[in-house]
Amino acid sequence: MQLFRMAAALLLAACVAPVAAQGRDLPDFTRLVDEHGAAVVNISTTQAPRRANVPQMPNIEDEEMLEFFRRFIPRQPGPGARPESRSLGSGFLISADGYILTNAHVIDAADEITVKLTDKREFKAKVIGADKRTDVALIKIDASSLPAVRLGDPGRLKVGEWVVAIGSPFGFENTVTAGIVSAKGRALPQENFVPFIQTDVAINPGNSGGPLFNMRGEVVGVNSQIYSRTGGFMGLSFAIPIDVALDIQKQLRENGRVSRGRIGVVIQEVTKELAVSFGLDRPRGALVNSVEKSSPAERGGIEATDIITRFDNKQVEASGDLPRIVGATRPGAGVQVEVWRKGAPRLLQLTVGEMQEEKRAARDPKRERKPVERAANRLGIVVGELSGEQKRELKLVHGVVVAEVRPEARADLRPGDVILKVVHNGQHTELKSAEQFNKLLSGMDKNAVITLQVRRGENTAFVTVTGLADKG
Repeated sequence: MQLFRMAAALLLAACVAPVAAQGRDLPDFTRLVDEHGAAVVNISTTQAPRRANVPQMPNIEDEEMLEFFRRFIPRQPGPGARPESRSLGSGFLISADGYILTNAHVIDAADEITVKLTDKREFKAKVIGADKRTDVALIKIDASSLPAVRLGDPGRLKVGEWVVAIGSPFGFENTVTAGIVSAKGRALPQENFVPFIQTDVAINPGNSGGPLFNMRGEVVGVNSQIYSRTGGFMGLSFAIPIDVALDIQKQLRENGRVSRGRIGVVIQEVTKELAVSFGLDRPRGALVNSVEKSSPAERGGIEATDIITRFDNKQVEASGDLPRIVGATRPGAGVQVEVWRKGAPRLLQLTVGEMQEEKRAARDPKRERKPVERAANRLGIVVGELSGEQKRELKLVHGVVVAEVRPEARADLRPGDVILKVVHNGQHTELKSAEQFNKLLSGMDKNAVITLQVRRGENTAFVTVTGLADKG
């Protein structure tokens, strides 16, 4: 009987132990919230009405527009004849003397900013500076001895790690939500300067600008965007790494503006097919489509068709890495650039320039003359010679113009495109005539992988073609 009791006790312990272990592994956020929740603030803004004769745009419901990444700050016009619009967001204190980090879109166009603390005190805030490119803003309230957050290192974050958000979704102040890090270094459409932290933390309108904490109670990010088809949380949230935000706020505090590096190139992603065409070991780097005249890149010797694989001792794995690395480099700095050119690596030296305000692209030049060549080649397109007028308008000295794209075409081209160069097996061939181009294609294997450098309007891109039509 004693032996039976011992066996039963051991069996019970074996069943209970995993449950106890699971209980110990479950995260407890209470201490984190108690210690750091007071440093999170609610931000409300007021925008006075503009001139009465300016027509107001109606609200538009568009399902396609909901597919885009959305800023999540609700703008709620008041009832009746209320003469102002209001919006809500979040922020957090980074110093005891009242400096607050938030999103630029939270305070955009605000005439008055009110900051509310957890102890119900309210302050009017002034804007120190805002940077729309990274969606970071720094504001200041006139107070002292305030609670401030501890700042962490996003580089130490691991995918799968628990994280916590505190903010004011839909105006519900100091709401706590939790989840895990889903991915790091996310590149989002039209967001070239932020390697976002992706999480599944519940984020909703009003959470904008609030902090993302790790389990040590350190802020590792600024909650900024969600991906949603409805406008509400769908499991995809994105935060600006705190090191990026701190660099921006430092420049805003010291200079009132953000200075970014620029080298003057247009780039695109290196696909598997492009890597094969250029003789690269694997898809990596940023392929240079074109180089701006008299730019730092041109002065440093970078050429179109170069693949930038390293910049200032930082690896460029994807094309989206390059704008962030260059943008974070101080203007005037001398850097070393590694490029893959014609089947071999090459080191270049250049001095980084400064990014200016974006300019509108010039309209596409007109092409009035018809090319003479009418025979379709093995790509299923008809090409012809560039006229003197076209060369002057486009400032080109070589290339062939696409006159017609047949239904069986194997390349994503349009009439009016100018094909400048063919890349095959690491060899780069500039096109001087339609005859040369068609002859080059006729001598290639049916399964050849080639890349075309194509000029369309003011832009240049690379188009990869896998396989050619049978020889006629």
